[in-house]
Amino acid sequence: MPRPSGWILPKFSHAFRLGLALTVASPFSIGIASEARAFELFGFRLFGSDEADRDVIDPVGYTITLDTGDADRALKKSLERTSLLLADEEQPVSGDLGLVIKARDDRDRLIATLYENALYGGIVTVTIDGRDIDSLPPNPVFDRSRPVPVAISIDPGQTFTLGEVRLEGDAAGLNPEEFGLERGGNAGSLVILKSAEQIAESLREQGRPLTEVTRRDVVADHATKTVDLTIAVEAGPVAPLGAVTVKGARAVDSNFVAYYSRLRPGQTYSPEQLRKAGERLRTLGVFSSVTIDEAESLDPSGSLPIGITVSEGKHRYFGIGASYSSLDGGGIEGYWGHRNLFGQAESLRIEGSVRGLGELKNVSDVSSLDYTAGITFIKPGAFVPSGTLEASVKGSTLKTDYYDAATVTGKVSYAYELTDADSVNAGVSLAYDSIDDAFGKGKEYLTFGVPIGYVRDTRDNRLNATEGHYGTLTLTPSYEFFGQTIFSSLEGSISAYLGFGEEDRFVLAGRLNAGTLVGGGDLSAIPATRRFFAGGGGSVRGYSFQEITPRTAAGGGTGGRSYVTANLEARINVTETIGIVPFLDIGTVTDTSVPDFNDIKMGAGVGLRYMTPFGPLRLDVAVPLDPYAGGNRYAIYAGIGQSF
Repeated sequence: MPRPSGWILPKFSHAFRLGLALTVASPFSIGIASEARAFELFGFRLFGSDEADRDVIDPVGYTITLDTGDADRALKKSLERTSLLLADEEQPVSGDLGLVIKARDDRDRLIATLYENALYGGIVTVTIDGRDIDSLPPNPVFDRSRPVPVAISIDPGQTFTLGEVRLEGDAAGLNPEEFGLERGGNAGSLVILKSAEQIAESLREQGRPLTEVTRRDVVADHATKTVDLTIAVEAGPVAPLGAVTVKGARAVDSNFVAYYSRLRPGQTYSPEQLRKAGERLRTLGVFSSVTIDEAESLDPSGSLPIGITVSEGKHRYFGIGASYSSLDGGGIEGYWGHRNLFGQAESLRIEGSVRGLGELKNVSDVSSLDYTAGITFIKPGAFVPSGTLEASVKGSTLKTDYYDAATVTGKVSYAYELTDADSVNAGVSLAYDSIDDAFGKGKEYLTFGVPIGYVRDTRDNRLNATEGHYGTLTLTPSYEFFGQTIFSSLEGSISAYLGFGEEDRFVLAGRLNAGTLVGGGDLSAIPATRRFFAGGGGSVRGYSFQEITPRTAAGGGTGGRSYVTANLEARINVTETIGIVPFLDIGTVTDTSVPDFNDIKMGAGVGLRYMTPFGPLRLDVAVPLDPYAGGNRYAIYAGIGQSF
């Protein structure tokens, strides 16, 4: 099983890891504004204003009082957030007329907020210096001997509901209830706008690109507290896609951009297909922006021309990093990559690392260090637009508590997207291992494998999912040449996510992993790198990396033929940026092909999440509920993204 990312503080020793990385052409930045007015780290402002104070011509200071009447707590907060006068109270406006203009804009904004909450009878009254803004002269003059007092009084009134709903034009045959419009239902303005767009979108999905909402009539009856609604939609003809043109591509082949988008002239128009085309192009990593525009009218053949506009990002990048742990010593790592090697978004990445620095008893003895080096080439759109070819060669040395291994692996694989959620992959691999473990020293293996896999991904967000699921299934028939051993591994994983509450502030997440090794005769005939271990940030937290394993009478870990791990998390967003995550992990590894569950280990803990634009920053503290003798008492893990 893969080594977990992040860092671990095992036992009670005061271990720590400090990392520093520098990446060129990276989306992260550290900035210090001139004259130390602001400090920004990775795009987050830690102190100071966004801009230096600007000079205001004829500044006028004011005070603001906002009375929301009998509004409930949620509406009160919404109104307070809406008011720019309230938000900008510490900032002067330009001139007396500027104050009036801002007050009138505030009134319009507050009325719109009432309408959003179906409060069509609400009244917003604004006075400046004791005078209603509607009674002020064109060029008012206020007493500036003190901040000018501004008062806003709001009477929300009663909530309106939907009355009669009529759909006209090409929408006449649709059922309004399917779009959330039913008598007695929510009559908020945003609901009406969203429903109208959904009606238009349903007609666009019929292949009619010129669909537009031509009329939205909202008539409020203050006597019955209802709103009668009429929505008219004109859909136009069914049309196929026309010519697909590409603009903005320089180093990237524009023909490849059109090819990889999978938009073809003659295809029936589909807004979903256009959206997915944009997503595909963005995931290539070569563009800083991708826009897909539809023509405003059909061409003479009755087709809809499509324009793809791209802006290329930096294609070459490199990075260096350093880390230190009082337990494991220091480490350095680096990588170089090219995202557009031959002009069709081919990527090449070369990387390497050295770990264990600082732990050397003799500076000239470097044999105890861990090394990794590798090169990976990826060709998107190989043979067909939905195919991806990947080739890699990687070498590493790894020293764990249970085995030392020197490994070189070459792999070629091909992945094909069946649907937007489903893909299959197959490949070949050849690995050479030199291993010292519980079965002996200097054992050599040369293993040929044929990995075959299936992936299904319906998550709404890969770094922070709130709904959907993610599943993988991999079968790898293998042949070890030196021992003439045939064996196969089968591994599966399924993760599921279910959000609750407003904006999914509570998410229940679960994952189940399982694997088995079949064949191979004696366990020692299978390389330790192919046997199963559990423990660490990627499986059962609280236990150290690969700590959960069958053991010999002497206490050495052998690895197993089967494993099962399960993870359960309750992800609770306390604020928009801070979350807490209680979790429970369970795992077992056995030396038989079918788990016997005789040695079940559990770890529990709590995590802290800090939400960022590039995924949540993760900090987990876990304890083993049934620790091994001499094993960890606790562990700390850190990383980017949720644990699964």
